[in-house]
Amino acid sequence: MTLEWIGDAVLLVVVLPIVIYLLHGVLRAANSIVPSTRVIAASANAGSKDLDAVPLLLTTQDQVIKTIETAADYGGSLDRIIDDA
Repeated sequence: MTLEWIGDAVLLVVVLPIVIYLLHGVLRAANSIVPSTRVIAASANAGSKDLDAVPLLLTTQDQVIKTIETAADYGGSLDRIIDDA
């Protein structure tokens, strides 16, 4: 019976503070996740705003194609003018 009391005392004096210390570290780490997720969410929100202009790329591509075709037609006309001269 006395050995059980000694074991219980050792458990309370040695093991319990270690467990409490480790649990406190886990709690601190868990609480630090919330600000990190807020920063990540803000970055993701800003990144999605950058993608709002992506549909404009389609009209830009069409404009580039038309410009290149017009320049190519102009260049072809110059070839005919120079060859005739």
